[in-house]
Amino acid sequence: MAEQHTPVQGTLDDLGTPLSECTFVIVDLETTGTRADAAGITEIGAVKVCGGAVVGEFSTLVNPGVAIPPFITLLTGITQAMVAPAPTIDAVLPGFLEFAGLERGATLVAHNAPFDVGFLKAACAAHGYHWPAPQIVDTVALSRRLVNREEVPNHKLGTLAGFFGVPDQPTHRALDDARATVGVLHGLLERLGAFGVDTAEELRRFRSAPTAAQRSKRRVAEDVPEAPGVYVFTDAKGGALYVGKSTNLRRRVRSYFTGSEKRGRIREMAALVEGVTPIVCETGLEADVRELRLIAERKPPYNRRSRNPERAPWLKLTREVFPRLSIVRTVRDDGAPYLGPFRSAREAELAREALHQAFPLRQCTRRIAPEKPTAACVLAELGRCGAPCAGRETAEEY
Repeated sequence: MAEQHTPVQGTLDDLGTPLSECTFVIVDLETTGTRADAAGITEIGAVKVCGGAVVGEFSTLVNPGVAIPPFITLLTGITQAMVAPAPTIDAVLPGFLEFAGLERGATLVAHNAPFDVGFLKAACAAHGYHWPAPQIVDTVALSRRLVNREEVPNHKLGTLAGFFGVPDQPTHRALDDARATVGVLHGLLERLGAFGVDTAEELRRFRSAPTAAQRSKRRVAEDVPEAPGVYVFTDAKGGALYVGKSTNLRRRVRSYFTGSEKRGRIREMAALVEGVTPIVCETGLEADVRELRLIAERKPPYNRRSRNPERAPWLKLTREVFPRLSIVRTVRDDGAPYLGPFRSAREAELAREALHQAFPLRQCTRRIAPEKPTAACVLAELGRCGAPCAGRETAEEY
């Protein structure tokens, strides 16, 4: 088991939520038409799954408040008589939203999600319910990335359900179609696993299958610890290609070789990677400093900010009788204390302001001659400076 470490700061990558621990709510709607601003919902069906198991189902007819066109009745089998005694959508929404648990982090799944989500959002807006804006997975879009046209003639729900051997076939009734979508989702998630996508965050970023070079280099993550710190990708000669940091080194290193990594330059780098050096850090600050110093020292070509790492800002406590904090771009061998590097001049300025709040250091830039006192500034009157310029403080006291 990995050694326990002090939690790192929020600037590092999130650990990620394993897909096996995610709750998915698969929804399907039947409606009187295709436009959410002109048609009504006639039926809602939803299935909640977690860890591959069904944990609940929701199903109800809905009175749309408008006539159901004959061709819709022919397609779905839902008649005006069936929906007449059903509740209206404003009465159904609270129960559906509570079942779905979208406010609690559940992921909403639908086949052709823009259609179903568009109707649900419009209904919430029309009746004063908050739409929680959950993570959404569209099984149509996902299937187009994972199942090619040599395997299926199209990406319709019925076609994919048959391809994946789903026992529940779609019937144009909401719950039946939601159940069929569950099977399609599980088939697609299995394919994602082969690409190394195993967290909700990686699923959200997934755009296309990893390259052959990415897949072949996944082995470099095998011995990387699941601990916070810094990682250095190296080439066949041991040269640094890229330096980064994470709260979970192994998971972050693996992500470079999955479909969630879509940066062209990084995919190009994957073909050159032959190893990775992990450096475990106790704190986020240590990881920040190590990362920037390694970039400045080794100048890895695939770090965009490595072009001028030597220009990173630092805080310097000047070598004067009454030293002050100065933001500089160069660290000199002059015996002065330096703090940094910082990512930007703004971050360095914020750090200086924090130190000024904690310590009554002078903030003026004038040269102070103890034998020639001058008038103190307003900071002295506020107790923010000991006023060595006015002779109120000796060098030793300062």
